[in-house]
Amino acid sequence: MKQRLLLCAFLCFLVLFGGYAGALAQEKYPSRPIDFICTWGVGGGSDQMVRTLAKLTEPILGVPLPVSNKPGASGNSGTTDLLAAKEDGYTIANYIADTLATVAAGQTRYKSEDIEWIVRTQNMPSFLFVKTDGPFADIHALLKAVKENPNKIKMAGLGFGTIDDITLRYLASKGYKMTLVPNPNPGERYASVLGGHNEVLYEQAGDIRQYLEAKQLKPVIVFAEKRFPAFPEVPCSKELGFEIFMPQFRCVIAKKGVPADRVKILSDAFVKAMQTPEWKKFNQEQYADEASTLAGPEFGRWVDGELKTMQRLMKEFGILK
Repeated sequence: MKQRLLLCAFLCFLVLFGGYAGALAQEKYPSRPIDFICTWGVGGGSDQMVRTLAKLTEPILGVPLPVSNKPGASGNSGTTDLLAAKEDGYTIANYIADTLATVAAGQTRYKSEDIEWIVRTQNMPSFLFVKTDGPFADIHALLKAVKENPNKIKMAGLGFGTIDDITLRYLASKGYKMTLVPNPNPGERYASVLGGHNEVLYEQAGDIRQYLEAKQLKPVIVFAEKRFPAFPEVPCSKELGFEIFMPQFRCVIAKKGVPADRVKILSDAFVKAMQTPEWKKFNQEQYADEASTLAGPEFGRWVDGELKTMQRLMKEFGILK
């Protein structure tokens, strides 16, 4: 009798568990709001990207995408929260090149393999900017001054170990030595150049659009293999003999382990949102590459290539031992 009771209990457990598992497998996704973590502060380029994309994607997915800002540690505070969440696709986050640089430098507890790379939303070339009414008419005047005054010209950037730092060290290896003045606050970085405290700004054009339109700042070089259409008069690094191309990319990620079908639903929805006129207008205003969208395995392979490039350059310039 005891054995029969145990057998019955076991069979009941199997039925109940099987029904529960089947219900999970058949659960409509998404069926509730998806938390969208912005790993940078309110008002910045990443915040604008996340909020614009969330708004455009909500009607496609049929659920809200509430945005919460969790800045800090070069984007790693929010990323840590993402990696602590369940692997169910109901928590996603944005991610940028400078955060990937911290992975390349070995400054994080997680690896790129712990992340599900859903879609690249923006890919933007980096520039050097100077005051429009300052002493440097163009990149040639700036390089001449840098060459004649090693480490005297100050460049405002995000910080050490970032793509700003990598690019600066590359230029130093070619005989053009500037001093990096790190500041994680965008507004303060821009003000330091506008106020004459620093002579050069390393940034992406979309983030300082207001200063470009007001003719307060101007680009003198774009770090790319060809000139950027919005600034056809500005030379690219390749034509000047500088083989350094460190774009600032933004993307959407999830925790590794989210079911493949849910990853695809998210990816397809974001790609569809990025085909809308509203997104294309926003992307143009941000001076992002028109061919920014990249999803699926191809995007994962691209990220891996960027990571390896960062690690190679960091080793070459002594950032990574």
